Amino acid sequence: MPEPREPKSSPRRVGVQEFATNLTSFLKQVEDGHRFVLMEHHRAIAEISPPSADIAVRKPGALRGKIRTSDDFDFLPADVLKAMEHGE
Repeated sequence: MPEPREPKSSPRRVGVQEFATNLTSFLKQVEDGHRFVLMEHHRAIAEISPPSADIAVRKPGALRGKIRTSDDFDFLPADVLKAMEHGE
């Protein structure tokens, strides 16, 4: 993930359709620090901006060894299995 950047200016207002049509271009601009307010029927519905500095980066394997499943995790009682197989 790229380093967050300081906003360059106030957000530019963009219609949802224009944003969707040019998504890749707009996302590259967001990476460069630009912000956008998505508009629909003259109403702001979302703001798109680079991530703030306080967003934690996911660390794969951080919970390794901390999550356990019970010994009967994959056991299904006969009545439940029968109901699932026969729609009862």
